[in-house]
Amino acid sequence: MDRTLSGALEIVVRTDPGMVREHNEDAVFANPNLGFVILADGMGGYNAGEVASGMATTLLSSELETAFSANPPYAIDRVSGLSFAHSCLLDKVAVTNLAIFNAAESQPQYAGMGTTLVTAVFYDNQVTVAHIGDSRLYRLRGESFCAITRDHSLLQDQIDSGIISVEEARFSQNKNLVLRALGVEPDVETEIHDYPVQPGDIYLLCSDGLNDMVEDEEIQLTLQMLAANLELAATQLIQMANDNGGRDNASVILVKILREFPASRSRWSKFLTWFK
Repeated sequence: MDRTLSGALEIVVRTDPGMVREHNEDAVFANPNLGFVILADGMGGYNAGEVASGMATTLLSSELETAFSANPPYAIDRVSGLSFAHSCLLDKVAVTNLAIFNAAESQPQYAGMGTTLVTAVFYDNQVTVAHIGDSRLYRLRGESFCAITRDHSLLQDQIDSGIISVEEARFSQNKNLVLRALGVEPDVETEIHDYPVQPGDIYLLCSDGLNDMVEDEEIQLTLQMLAANLELAATQLIQMANDNGGRDNASVILVKILREFPASRSRWSKFLTWFK
């Protein structure tokens, strides 16, 4: 276990098929000891989406566990200037993407499968967030609630270009048209950013089965009211999605920052990091 993370993070994971779908094509994963979480929302015919999201969480988690067990995520690459967590995510997401693509190419029943992805790595009082598609990561900090990720979707592009308003977007038929997905092409562009975290922050990773069914304002209110009970908050968010129709699978991962977790760098580790 990374001792700097011991007692620093509270993580709760939920996934639900919803009220309409027979299969759950979402997949979720959390590793509290190494401080990372993964959420994927699969797409494709006859269980292919379920295969794609399952491959995404299984392969990526395995790659990250191996990498972070060998190198601290806070180590700085002197060539790129990026943290190891940042550069590692870029590399391992690319590896995972190619594996899913090759599986789809080699097995006809999985042709065209793909998945969204949103993953977060917590270390050294910060979080590195990588995402592809329209699964989201929100942050609640005090009274401020916002989406940290920006959807890679036709709808988001239409909003950004002024073709439609945010209000009109709520009723759009283009909600599920993503412009970027994991495993659809041999190469994928991963959007990745680093953010400082603060004690008391709550981070919500979710599939669109939640935010399509529940307005952001309701999500914010639920998190604020139930901030002291993450288990209940996660259960309530899923229930709200189902109460509003549950037209899709809904998944949530909640991460609460309980205290600061600066990296414990020894003089020797600092030396190694500097000359890495």
